[in-house]
Order: sequence, then C-alpha cells, then structure tokens
Amino acid sequence: MSIEIKEVPGTKNIPGITETPLVGSMFKHNNDRLNLYRHVAQDCGDIGLMHYGPFRFIQISSPDLVRSMLVEHAADFDKGDGMRKAFQPVIGNGLFISDGALHRQQRKLMAPSFQPRHIVSYADDMVRYSEQIQQGWRDGQVVDIGHEMTQLTMSIVGKVLFDAEVFTEADELGAAMSTVLSFVNYSLSHLFPIPMTWPVPRSNKARQALAVLDRRINQMIADRRANTGDANDFLSVLLRARENGSGMDDKQLRDESLTLFGAGHETTATALTWAWYLLAQHSEIFAKVQHEVDTVLQGRTPTYADLAQLPYTLQVFKEAMRLYPPAYAVSRVALKDCNLDGYPIKKQDIVIAAIFAMHRRPEYFPDPEVFNPERFTPENEKQLPRYAYLPFGAGPRICIGNHFALMEGHLILATLAQHVTFDLVSGQQVTPDPNKTITIRPHAPIKMVVKRRS
Repeated sequence: MSIEIKEVPGTKNIPGITETPLVGSMFKHNNDRLNLYRHVAQDCGDIGLMHYGPFRFIQISSPDLVRSMLVEHAADFDKGDGMRKAFQPVIGNGLFISDGALHRQQRKLMAPSFQPRHIVSYADDMVRYSEQIQQGWRDGQVVDIGHEMTQLTMSIVGKVLFDAEVFTEADELGAAMSTVLSFVNYSLSHLFPIPMTWPVPRSNKARQALAVLDRRINQMIADRRANTGDANDFLSVLLRARENGSGMDDKQLRDESLTLFGAGHETTATALTWAWYLLAQHSEIFAKVQHEVDTVLQGRTPTYADLAQLPYTLQVFKEAMRLYPPAYAVSRVALKDCNLDGYPIKKQDIVIAAIFAMHRRPEYFPDPEVFNPERFTPENEKQLPRYAYLPFGAGPRICIGNHFALMEGHLILATLAQHVTFDLVSGQQVTPDPNKTITIRPHAPIKMVVKRRS
C-alpha cells in the first residue's frame, strides 16, 4: 500500500509507503533492505519516500531519475556525512568517498591506469592465477565458491595493481578485508554506531583487521617507491603520475591503494560467486559456455584477444550482475533543494538509486527473476533504456574499474569453465545478504562439488 505525500505546489508528488511511527522503515532497512527496496518499487513505482528514523530516504528506481541524479544533477549531491563517517576510518579520503576538488584531482590522476588500452597488459596475470587456483581442486572436492573467488580476485588485484604476490596471504587479507567492510556496513546501518576507536569487541576486531591491511599496503608502497623502474602495475604508474607538478603523498597513496584493493576484489568476487551459483542451477547454460570456450580456445589458455570471440561468456557475467549487482544501491545526499524530473528533493534528503530493485523491474527486464544471458546480446542490449542496467553506477563517479572488472570476470569464467563444472551441494538455502559487507554476498557459504573435465 502506498500513500501520497504532498510536497511543493506545482511539482510532482512523491508517493510514500506505510511505516512505523518514529522509526519509519529503519528496522526493515537494517534487516531486509533488498526486499524493502523491491516493495517500494512495486508499491510506489519510479520514486518513493520512506524514513530512517528522522531522516528522509527517497528511493528512485527508473533510468530517467537515475540519470537526473547521477548525471544531470551530480553537482547537487555528495556522499554525505553518514557515508564519510562510515568509510573514512577505514579508507581515509580514497576515491570512493572523497568529494569536490580532491575527488576530481585523484580521478584525473588514476583514470589513465584503468583505460582499456592499459589494462590489456593485466590479462595474462588474470589467466595465470585462474589456472593456478583450479589446479588445486580435486575431482569431487567440495569447495566454498565464495571463498575461492575471493582468494583468486585478491591475488589478481595484488599482482596487477601492486606487483605483489599475495596468493599465500589471501586468507589472512581476505578475512581482514571482510572484517573492516562488515564494520563499515554496521556503521551505515545504525543511527548511533559505536566508533572504531572505542574499546569494545566489534571495534577492537575492526582495528586489528585494519592494522593487517595497513601493514601490507604500506609495505607495497615502500617497495614501489624504492624500485619503480619501468614496472607497469597500478602503483608504479601512479607514483610516476603528476598533476600540477606533484604526485600523491604516502597517506593519499595508502587511501587510494586500500580503496582499490578492497573494491577491486570484493565486487568481482561477489559477482563471480553468483555467476557460478546461477550456472550450477542451469546446466544447459553452463554447457553452452563450455561449448563456446572449447570451440574458440581448443584447449589453450585464453588471452585478451580471445574475448571478442567469447560473447556468450560475457553475457552470463552481465546477467549475473543484473540479478545480483554487487553494488546493489547508490546513495547521495542533497546539498540543496532541487528536483529530479519534477520531483522535489529537499536539502539533506538521502536519495537511494535502488539498483537491485531496478534490475528486477519487468518494465525493463521481462520475467526479471529468470536467469537469461540472452538479454545481453548486442541487439538486445541496445534496446535497453540507458541507465536501466547499472552495475557500475553512472555519471562522473562511475566505477573507475568497470573495464577492469568486466575483463577480469570474462577471463576467469572462460578459464575455469575449461577445466571444471560445479554442482551445488543439495539442501542449501541460498539468499543474498547485504549485511555481511558492503556488497550482497550470500548469507552463508555456497558449497559446490568440483567435477573436473577431461
């Protein structure tokens, strides 16, 4: 049921949902936010109003409104104090959370390192690590596919971004990153979160995990400063970069490095976990991927040049990110009174682009619950409204690593599908849980049986 909320005369009205007095939708948002987002989209349509305690949350889930906020009115919004308080104790002023002139300067410095012409050189390392991890899987072995994908993507990020071999440290670093991201999620999900500096168990655990990450990241920075040479990794390129005659100091390098180390593995690992889960449930689609891979590669390892000949494999990855977008929502805080396509937004309103809900709206994706990679054939993709599919955000803050992530996911799926098929262990109840970290990991480990191919 939706109720009409009267706003400003002469403008469109924003419908709202029925809520609990005083707290609004706070408890639903904390405990079941994905279904809350879908409920708001179903009851209210393109835009809906809810409350998080005293704060106004305005949800948008249409391409036009997303474009209006993230592109046309990008300067009228920022990340907001809540996001900064949650993220800055962990990543400082890294690209994800910085705003204004600092964000523009840092993005200008970093963007060349993520252009397609530069990241092509990372493809061989992505394949090498993928080959390495599958060699350790025995036929019939049960694996936690999320754990395996986290270990793999973290190893790749460590190598291509920092030229560091972190494969043997992946478990320690992965656990540390999960801990600090869980703390960020806790901070975002509570009106009055306990700060990381307080001597309580949750904060103590987060500080210890952050110390593990800081120690390794700072060592990477020190190693690169001591010997940059002609290395092609991200950190070396960044150290050579200059903006107005000066580069980043070690503090900013640490912030950006930790941001990319975290985001660069967490989001791709989550997307791949869901991709294998979906493939394991749809054997005919899995077989089609393997047929494409076998036909094109003829048993050799893939290269970047092969990707153009593996379109169906990429369609699978894109469809997995439609159903389970790692970044399931994008939030902004209004810096002033404004409007989005005629809907009034007040200063300090929190506007949420509910990507998870938009990706499941039948207006844009017929039979939205169905796993159908054919949605992303070139012909069908062209028919989608622009901004209806938003796994990497949009506008001036679009994910800087979008090309990197697509290439990585494409190569990993192709490489592993050559060697193995995954079967789901029976009896599992798998649901997405946005409360574990800042992405939508499964609520419990997804157990899969490895079946090695001849």
